[in-house]
Amino acid sequence: MARRIKVVISDLHLGKGRLLGDGANNHLEEFFFSEKLVEFIHYYSSGAFRDAEVEIIINGDFLNFLQVDYRGHFLTVVTESVALEVLKSMIKGHEDVFRAFKEFASKPQNSITYVVGNHDQAMMWPACRAYFNQVVGTSVRYKNIVYYFDGVHIEHGHMHEAANRLDPKRFFLKKDLPEPILNLPFGSHFFIELVLKIKEKYPHVDKIRPFGKMVRWALFNEFWMLMMAFSKLFMFGIKTLFQHDPRRNWSIRSLLKIALQSAIFPDLSESARKILKDDRVHTVIFGHTHVYQYRHWGTDKEYFNTGTWTELTSLDIVSLGKITKLTYVYIEYPEEGGRPRGRLKEWRGYHRIEEDVAVS
Repeated sequence: MARRIKVVISDLHLGKGRLLGDGANNHLEEFFFSEKLVEFIHYYSSGAFRDAEVEIIINGDFLNFLQVDYRGHFLTVVTESVALEVLKSMIKGHEDVFRAFKEFASKPQNSITYVVGNHDQAMMWPACRAYFNQVVGTSVRYKNIVYYFDGVHIEHGHMHEAANRLDPKRFFLKKDLPEPILNLPFGSHFFIELVLKIKEKYPHVDKIRPFGKMVRWALFNEFWMLMMAFSKLFMFGIKTLFQHDPRRNWSIRSLLKIALQSAIFPDLSESARKILKDDRVHTVIFGHTHVYQYRHWGTDKEYFNTGTWTELTSLDIVSLGKITKLTYVYIEYPEEGGRPRGRLKEWRGYHRIEEDVAVS
């Protein structure tokens, strides 16, 4: 019997690539590890895994639709045709990655599953899925919210956070519109209309933790930037509360809940623990938080968070500086039978003498 392996990655945030069409650096690109990802995909379809049955599970935010422009504009009105053009620009910016996926998928025992996150909500459009399938040369298994198998519950995690939760009954808005658009959650509007404007000058502003220490640091070192951010936040709040817009149907109650739950790096372990109360579930895997994590309750209930393949900056003294760990979850079925077992791993890549420094 062939080995059965599943590897889970999330939050890679592929954009249009390091370099733009004119050769300039893309300061909004967050993914700098294409070579290592290509090696990762190759590793799990060769050598010891050549004859294994391997499934790559992309657990959300693989593609960063929110941070890629459409003809020079960042849109909150996302039609199917807009989303498809943005998708094509991201695939063009990372052609080596998609060639590797196509080579991986060419082996009949291998498969790819795509769980949608909040940054790649546009992958719910049929045209985007069809084009993605065409590029990787296989019929990808798509899951809008949850992927469940053999006691393992996998989802991106944004559905457990008020700001980024999608409406599962209404993924698209159609009423009184010339064509359907994505029903973006509050967090996506907030990111596109506020955070992106700040990132134009401070591209790493949403990659610093803890958030409170960043605010205190900015108070003394970037005072006017902080005041500008707060003023933009105030205006965004006024606009949200008082401007009628069919794309923004949030009640005062929902906005209050969002404000109370808001966190730059939320902890989803309590949500995982609640899911694990179901006797059918022994393993929960989330992404979304950008913080890798492992917890267990009792002897057979486990929670993994896959972390991110993007850079973070820590202001904590115990981990001061830039942090990059290419973490993922490896799941293997025992040869003797029984439940699949997960392990949190870090991909180091193949040995190399030198490599380019990632800059943005």
